[in-house]
Amino acid sequence: MNFVVIVSDTFRRDHLGCYGNDWIRTPNIDRLASESVVFDNAYCGSFPTVPNRAELFTGRYVFTYYDWSPLPKDEVVLSQVLGKAGYTTMLIADTPHILNDGYNFQRGFSGWDWVRGQENDRYITDPIKVKLPCSPEKLRSPYGTVVQYLRNVSRRTCEADYFAPQTMSRACDWLERNRSTDKFLLYVDTFDPHEPWDPPRWYVDLYDPGYDGEEVIYPAYDYNNYMTPEELRHARALYAAEATMVDRWVGKLLARIQDLGLMDDTTVIFTTDHGFYLGEHNLIGKCIVRENVLQATPLYSELAAIPLIVRIPGVEPCRIGGLVQPTDIMPTIIALAGAQDPGTMHGRSLLPLIKGEAESIRQIAISSWAITQGVSSGRRSTICDGRWALIYGGRAEGHGAESTPVVDSVRRSEQPYMPGIQPELYDLTRDPRQERNLFDAERDVAIRLHRSYVEQLKAVGTPEKYLRPRLVL
Repeated sequence: MNFVVIVSDTFRRDHLGCYGNDWIRTPNIDRLASESVVFDNAYCGSFPTVPNRAELFTGRYVFTYYDWSPLPKDEVVLSQVLGKAGYTTMLIADTPHILNDGYNFQRGFSGWDWVRGQENDRYITDPIKVKLPCSPEKLRSPYGTVVQYLRNVSRRTCEADYFAPQTMSRACDWLERNRSTDKFLLYVDTFDPHEPWDPPRWYVDLYDPGYDGEEVIYPAYDYNNYMTPEELRHARALYAAEATMVDRWVGKLLARIQDLGLMDDTTVIFTTDHGFYLGEHNLIGKCIVRENVLQATPLYSELAAIPLIVRIPGVEPCRIGGLVQPTDIMPTIIALAGAQDPGTMHGRSLLPLIKGEAESIRQIAISSWAITQGVSSGRRSTICDGRWALIYGGRAEGHGAESTPVVDSVRRSEQPYMPGIQPELYDLTRDPRQERNLFDAERDVAIRLHRSYVEQLKAVGTPEKYLRPRLVL
């Protein structure tokens, strides 16, 4: 059994046709879904980008002890386990944060290939004059990340030069050269549709033709009070265009797998790390970032709900409603590969669900910022049982701001002191947009979810200093 794992950063689940979207064109991923096991209740675990990759590579709920930082040297990772089982393992990525500044997520792979230049990758230093696409106050890090990015992409001449196309093309080429390899894991990680959003114009014209205003390609992470309705509509169109471009090139990779005769013995997995607020809850982004200050926001469904599509040769397509998380991907691959369980994983194999041997493998899914910061920093966990979602951050400990490198790997950001944040509870069946907080009205539900949350934290060995402030609702 071979494996191709495709991670497309910041791909909102509700922006895929196979998950009910009816205005964004994603025919290739939808076709994959029609041949696959589709998980309707997949939720992110450790949030955001780098902690998610740590979960994918270790099968562990790292939010209980780890924040945005290099991959720890003592963690047992998927590439090592498969390597011992005789697999050739390859990482191809344009996502910069897992490879730059010594983050070392290529550890254990037989080979790795970094497509340079995405987002704030310090790649092109040429003194190229670039023009910002909108007023700088509407952009996150306009004279840092945005200028660096525009320099990085200044040499593009055609669609094949964009990042997702480059990454998928290199994956195609690797498969062609390595198709006779006895067994392999190809891990493909593209940062798109994460911002900056600047896809070829023909994709944008699918969703907002004729627009001639400012383009907010890398929006400031903040409350939604700085874009006009037209600018916000266009920002959503830019995101949709990125999603369609990713779909087009994922389709090329899927076609290459088919053309090379590999589909009959290759498991293909498509997923993401989290979503993105496009005006929902009056938010843009996935947190609030101002002048080196980071404020964590609640993980509502637009962020926490993720696609998970798994095509296994010989397995009939179906949809599964049981709760699943990124920690479950590594155990599933190890089980399918017949490799040895390292005994370090928190996740559970998806195979009992897929084979119909179980209706669920867990009672709750926990999506969470790292809880290694004090609870007064405002970092919250979302605890979901499939119907109800409790957003909870523990009891404030009464100390000041802390700092974190989260969301860009380079700078440290202050987290403001945020005491007294109240829990929130939502009925996802009746209120999928999470607009009516039922915490006071449905206290018994909140208590039940909180109890399950504490049990899970204990079960995975959460250090006492991080557990203690979360014992009381």
